[in-house]
Amino acid sequence: MSHTTYARPTDPLVEKNLYHSKPYERQPIRPFGEAKERLPVPVLPDRPDWVEMYWRAWEIAWSNLHRPKPDSGFPANFIAPAAHDHIFMWDSAFMTMFGVYGRRQFDFMGTLDNFYARQHEDGFICREIDMLTGEDYFCPFDPNGTGPNILAWAEWRYFRVSGDDGRLPQVFWPLMALHRWFRSYRTWPDGLYWATGLSSGMNNQPRVPDSVYHHRHWSWVDATMQAVVNGRILEQMAVSLNEEALAAELAAEHAQLTELVNERLWNEEAMFYQDVDVNGRFSKVKSIGAYWALLDADLVPTKRRTPFVQHLRDNWAFNVAHRIPSQSADSEGYNTETGNKWRGAVWSPTNYMVLKGLRAAGQDVLAHEIAINHVSNVCEVYLHTDTFWENYAPETAGPGDPARPDFVGWTGLTPISILLEDVIGISVDWPLRRVVWDRRLDTDMVYGVRNYPLGGEGTMTLLGDGERVTVVTDAPFTLTIQDDEQRLQTAVPAGETEIAL
Repeated sequence: MSHTTYARPTDPLVEKNLYHSKPYERQPIRPFGEAKERLPVPVLPDRPDWVEMYWRAWEIAWSNLHRPKPDSGFPANFIAPAAHDHIFMWDSAFMTMFGVYGRRQFDFMGTLDNFYARQHEDGFICREIDMLTGEDYFCPFDPNGTGPNILAWAEWRYFRVSGDDGRLPQVFWPLMALHRWFRSYRTWPDGLYWATGLSSGMNNQPRVPDSVYHHRHWSWVDATMQAVVNGRILEQMAVSLNEEALAAELAAEHAQLTELVNERLWNEEAMFYQDVDVNGRFSKVKSIGAYWALLDADLVPTKRRTPFVQHLRDNWAFNVAHRIPSQSADSEGYNTETGNKWRGAVWSPTNYMVLKGLRAAGQDVLAHEIAINHVSNVCEVYLHTDTFWENYAPETAGPGDPARPDFVGWTGLTPISILLEDVIGISVDWPLRRVVWDRRLDTDMVYGVRNYPLGGEGTMTLLGDGERVTVVTDAPFTLTIQDDEQRLQTAVPAGETEIAL
């Protein structure tokens, strides 16, 4: 009997993916002791434990840096998830978000280059790839085969922090092809998106019944909102690259999805965005995944934003002893003791996502409050165990169960990115040459950061107490200093500048 072989669909955008033919050029991996000299230095005189934790996280991260194997087809050095011989799309996207601060000593974005190099002709990129052979772990049309769709968000955050616009013309094409693949193969006829426990990254959350490996014909709130966020970022990229037709395509999808999300996924009774089944019935779980919505300024209507955010303040919902649990304490299946992975455990990547969403929504006070709580709990566990964990218990200062130790890994977000961005409070938008210092630490001592990287080769030292701020930099920028009482903006020239508060 003869068998007919059918050609799979292709996307012409993949032809512009230069990573397919990009050869590996050997780059040295510097020892951590040498690399440490060019990393930013947090200054926190009354919290030496936080500073110790910061440096320990970098040290563990450096132990997970790799060169690609000759037969893998990977074009770049990369950071691998802790204790695993596969690379994961979900983990890798988040690891680049603390890696941006070490970019002068190691190109953490090469981690994503390796995914682009393994893109299929129809735009598909597998969510899990063998780091030794470069082979996909899932087939393209396996419901668990790819996701979450957040690579464009990772690239955009790198661009805004670093100012490196040289990547955008290269990464746009594989990202756009992947986004189209999701739209073609991960949506229902109405345009809402679906996922599975595995492809969403939250494999055992009971939000959709029996859904570890199957979508169960539900519309998934996080998958849909990630498509909104991802599409809006790609639209901005397309505009910057003068790709008008693609920008219009993405803008149309954004408008459609924004309407659908607010029409179909908003549970008025719960005042929360939730997964919904084919009959319009809402999930019984309030998942942290709903807060992807805050990353898009136009997605949540003003009248809904306050009650939606309020769940993060309520002690019967997400305001537990260690914030933020991966599902609310008043949701079906919440695990009070260890969190049981995604049934309530606290995870650095989802916390980071919520904190960025709160900042985008102007909720700086709440973001700082949550960040202090989270960093304090992670530090307490670190001091007792001398390591970082894959996830943490929601009701006590302890590791989750199950949870792997030495997990840097995405847990590096907490002692590095969250410490710098949400505890010390420094954020940079370097394409606009803007630095914001959101100063909310309760201390009378001088605190801030030294050797903070600006753009390609610039550096900044930013220190202050309750009376003055001192800036030393070799790259001029606009500085905004804000707290509960004032907002001050000034131009900072190269050299040393003192600012009276």
